[in-house]
Amino acid sequence: MWSSVGLSVINVVWSSLTLCFLVAFCAHKVSRLLPRRFDTCPAYVLFQDLIRYGKTKQSLKQDDWLRVFDVPKRWFWHFYAVSVGWNGLLLVLYLSFIFQHQSYPLWLSDFLDILTGAPSSDNQVPQLSTVLVQLLLWVHSLRRLLECLFVSVFSDGAMHLVQYMFGLGYYIMLGLTILCCDRMEKERSSLLSQLDWLLVAGFLLFIWASWLQHQSMVLLARLRTGKSGTVETLTHRVPKGGWFELVSCPHYFAELLIYISLSFVFRGLSFTWWLVVLYVLFNQALAGQLCHDLYISKYKSYPRHRRAFIPFVL
Repeated sequence: MWSSVGLSVINVVWSSLTLCFLVAFCAHKVSRLLPRRFDTCPAYVLFQDLIRYGKTKQSLKQDDWLRVFDVPKRWFWHFYAVSVGWNGLLLVLYLSFIFQHQSYPLWLSDFLDILTGAPSSDNQVPQLSTVLVQLLLWVHSLRRLLECLFVSVFSDGAMHLVQYMFGLGYYIMLGLTILCCDRMEKERSSLLSQLDWLLVAGFLLFIWASWLQHQSMVLLARLRTGKSGTVETLTHRVPKGGWFELVSCPHYFAELLIYISLSFVFRGLSFTWWLVVLYVLFNQALAGQLCHDLYISKYKSYPRHRRAFIPFVL
């Protein structure tokens, strides 16, 4: 019944996550208008504890019992390590499926059936698109893993244990979502015959957005390192250069562009992946707004023309 109206389990999951982060973004906007006495309200503190991490969390007035659930923000690299391993495995299984006509393992096939329901002929996604999206997600995860290990300079910032567990599960669900987008009946054809201009445009956008994100991460790291590359300070400074002249968080904007580029690689045919894009939009909007608010409150000379994470818009 759900499949007939597009309400598969996977679509409900991403729609729910999108709604949660939209509500959280709006709630944060409203909370800034509340009197200062609400800063110590248990419900307010818990809400802020769950949406903040790193530098945006350091000024939060937490009770001691809440700090028990904090884990180091530098554990971000765990997310990408899991993604490299898990999504690399799914890529290998999919390549075996289309080239060697080997069936998925029973556990994977059954789980995809639960998430998507019966295969259909709606919104057909070319197999070449699925292969490229899997490959690009793997490359993205590998790059972010290397940046976390060898480029970024993490302070003693923390994140909530719930955020940590969510981050681990996120990349597992993301890989399954790509396979869910491909769960349809289709005619067999050569991969090269499926190549078109929209797929190429998506690939080029992915390359540019990845470069933008890497450049932004390098600029952030240089705020704490000297010319020799050694760490000189762990304090936070005003980021400058590149797209930081337009927005406070260009790396979040680049993240959104990366997911949009993958939707182009899907030829825009996957409704499910557009839900993922919406989720990333509100997730990054919330994170970007928190950073932007911190910069404005902490640095009196912070450029007022900068937006949070989308140039000239948000």
